[in-house]
Amino acid sequence: MTLIRVLFLVVVTTLRTSARRDFEAMERRRKRAAQLFRQGKSQADVVRELEVSRQSVSRWHAEWRAGGANALRRVGSPGRPRLLDQKELRRVERRLKKGPLSNGYATDMWTLGRVAEVIEDETAVSYHPGHVWRVLREMGWSRQRPARRAVERDDEAIARWVKEDWPRVKKTPAAEGPTSASKTRAGSASSPR
Repeated sequence: MTLIRVLFLVVVTTLRTSARRDFEAMERRRKRAAQLFRQGKSQADVVRELEVSRQSVSRWHAEWRAGGANALRRVGSPGRPRLLDQKELRRVERRLKKGPLSNGYATDMWTLGRVAEVIEDETAVSYHPGHVWRVLREMGWSRQRPARRAVERDDEAIARWVKEDWPRVKKTPAAEGPTSASKTRAGSASSPR
């Protein structure tokens, strides 16, 4: 695909997505439809003027006739309702800021499973650990890696092990004897001598 075609597709997709997600513009279009209905315009005229589907205009017209222009107003936000309100999120965040140790965990590291347990304990709302990251992101938290090393780490013991033990346990090819178990390679037990 050529670069121009790719850029064109990106622009068109962006425009379609943003047009679909612009709820204020959608409401303005429905209000304009109500004005046109009030002026006595036919559904076909509204379709042509607003450049929308016949099905949408038909549905809007039925709603307008039943409840007037107020019936075409936006009702609530789309999508599934939130499980946690802002007050509950603040309570969860206070618990998380205390740290995993003060919440009864053995190590000082939050995992998604642990956060899910804290959310359920604090709010009685159960989240799958795979979805907890959405709650954390909503609270402004991001994934972090521990910045410090283990307290038990002994750099001298590590250096001694690398110097003394590692050469002994490291696998090296044998100096003598067969080097391959393959029947087709020279030196294998089953190869003709």
